[in-house]
Amino acid sequence: MRKFSKVMSVAMAAAMVMSMTACGSGNETTQEPNTDSSATTSEPVEDAAGKVYNVGICQQLEHPALDAATEGFQAALKDKLGDNVTFDVQNAQNEQANAATIANNFVAGDVDLILANATTALQACAAATTDIPIIGTSVTDYATALEIDDWTGVTGRNISGTSDLAPLDEQENMLVELFPEAKNVAILYCSAEPNSKFQATKFEEYLDEDGISYKEFTASDSNDIGSVVQSAIEYADVIYIPTDNTMAQNTEAINNITLPAKVPVIAGEEGICSGCGVATLSISYYDIGYRAGEMAYEILVNGADVTTMDVEYAPQVVKEYNKSIVDELGITIPEDYVAIETE
Repeated sequence: MRKFSKVMSVAMAAAMVMSMTACGSGNETTQEPNTDSSATTSEPVEDAAGKVYNVGICQQLEHPALDAATEGFQAALKDKLGDNVTFDVQNAQNEQANAATIANNFVAGDVDLILANATTALQACAAATTDIPIIGTSVTDYATALEIDDWTGVTGRNISGTSDLAPLDEQENMLVELFPEAKNVAILYCSAEPNSKFQATKFEEYLDEDGISYKEFTASDSNDIGSVVQSAIEYADVIYIPTDNTMAQNTEAINNITLPAKVPVIAGEEGICSGCGVATLSISYYDIGYRAGEMAYEILVNGADVTTMDVEYAPQVVKEYNKSIVDELGITIPEDYVAIETE
């Protein structure tokens, strides 16, 4: 049952280190993501050419994975440019209208480059400008997000970046490895997130290959999650949750239903797994953010053409498990899995 991921073949060609509002305004020059829009720091020192690069960051919502990607992005540019870069970090609080306002403000402010952290942020920034370079990160599938039919690996637009998509065939392999007797899989995601639908559809193809039945359970927003998860546990032996921002915000609510019912969850990323999952095939959001920062440097300083830059993927993934949930469910985990670190 060996399957080869198309995603990872793209990743192996990419040069990477390694590798988820209040519309205020503030400059940030440290490596820590600034979710307080009122925070400011001292003005950076200009380089010999008198150039200070102004970068706007539109982050879709506050979440550990997305925070890590923003942190990695800032760290890469600070490593390259020192104090000759300033960041305006804005958080859209998972509201499309907020993301649009932030993006339009960046355009009005004539920033040198925009980081769009997650899909809704990318879509808002893409709608706001066709001129200012946009680097995305924590975006699962750029073709889906930007409605590109003939995907070749580049957007052909003022947009490139890094993806948070882990190999879906390997995630399905993980489900079968841990739960070989599973007959019914519930696929749980937010219907408002197109990248989640993309992942669900691909995951279903691999379930079909193994003859496993499945059904989609979708919530339109956070208010629906309780009833949708309740329906899912009545159907499923195992639940699969792809990388999904809405689900990531509501892992406690999900776990409060799935754990007492003893229905295990395979998660698309570490943050969801930490809250309600048994296991995940994880990437480093810090590292894909860092690589996005390196791509931004190539555009800002070396004049790289963003329209021809390949979207890049994490070349390495790690099998991880949530020890507390595994212990409570009495699941035996293979030795090549790593326990997720908790504080």
